[in-house]
Amino acid sequence: MDFSLTPELQELQRRTRAFIHDQIIPLEGDSRQTDHGATEDFRRELVALAADQGLVAPHVGVEYGGLGLSHVGKAVVFEEAGYSLLGPVAMHIFAPDEGNMHLLEAVASKEQKDRWLRPLAAGRSRSCFCMSEPAPGAGSDPAALRTTAVKDGNHYVINGEKWFITGAIGAALAIIMAKDEDGSATMFLADMDTPGIEIVRAMNSLDHAFAGGHAVVRFNNVRVPAGDILGEPGKGFRYAQVRLAPARLTHCMRWLGAARRAHQIATDYALKREVFGSKLIGHEAVGFMLADNEMDIRMSRLSILHTAWLLDQGERGGTESSMSKVFCSEAIWRVADRCVQVLGGQGVTDETLVARIFTEVRGFRIYDGPSEVHRWSLAQRIARNGANW
Repeated sequence: MDFSLTPELQELQRRTRAFIHDQIIPLEGDSRQTDHGATEDFRRELVALAADQGLVAPHVGVEYGGLGLSHVGKAVVFEEAGYSLLGPVAMHIFAPDEGNMHLLEAVASKEQKDRWLRPLAAGRSRSCFCMSEPAPGAGSDPAALRTTAVKDGNHYVINGEKWFITGAIGAALAIIMAKDEDGSATMFLADMDTPGIEIVRAMNSLDHAFAGGHAVVRFNNVRVPAGDILGEPGKGFRYAQVRLAPARLTHCMRWLGAARRAHQIATDYALKREVFGSKLIGHEAVGFMLADNEMDIRMSRLSILHTAWLLDQGERGGTESSMSKVFCSEAIWRVADRCVQVLGGQGVTDETLVARIFTEVRGFRIYDGPSEVHRWSLAQRIARNGANW
């Protein structure tokens, strides 16, 4: 097992790190960051900076303007991008766009790629993925899907309501998951200005990093041409898995970068703050917290790299990405929490970025499957296959 990076990937890592440090971190105080993410003009400015460095959507294929990164390549670059909360926005690798680009590249027709993927990969537009629904609809259990798609000639008529739809406000494209008349599920592509698509309201949340925030979206007799089905009819759940395993992992990559940033801030403080006659880091209680941070960061990175390597070998990686998602989301949360504690009163204020990172990463233990659902799924596998499979 070889953990070395190719010279090309090392250079890309260095270039990304320099870009984040030199051009993005200085913009972190920009007032155009709102409770629902960066404003569209600020987002476009950030993307333009990344474009000048050839760093926009590096995960997509060269044909669509990216660098065609492998999953291991994404692990390296996305972690560096995540060192600033604005980094993934600038490089256009934040959710849901990054996962949507992956799905479109894997499943969409050439015509659909030209229409929707090209502008998305260039950072000229944003997208949303419409799956989660209010109870009793689909959440952690996609089989509970209640949004319907009824065939009407050469069109489908979609009705239903979605919520927690990240990036919906200001998005150009929606990928809509709906239940067919036979009970299967199909994914549809639709411009967000299609008649009948309604942004009901924005949802206020702990996190503020995602462009467009989160919203409730209603579909009122939305007519979508049959030609705008993504992939094949009835294979929506299968395509969701195509998107889900890599998307879980890229969340881990980006938030690991944020955890590193919080740990750096807390460590710098502990190295200079004097209390009770010595530097703060000299007190065992604080030193041990920082040591635990190092272990959580290192183990998270190894888990990500292993799962990324499996995906690069053509494995589905569903179980491994599930494990990585649980471990990383909880480890990253522990890192952020310890950093708040090390900083003391400053840790719960905006004197540093740590409080912001603390609130941003909390949701990661919920979206893309709560830890409890992943544990339940793994327990079912153990029940079927026994231990140590």
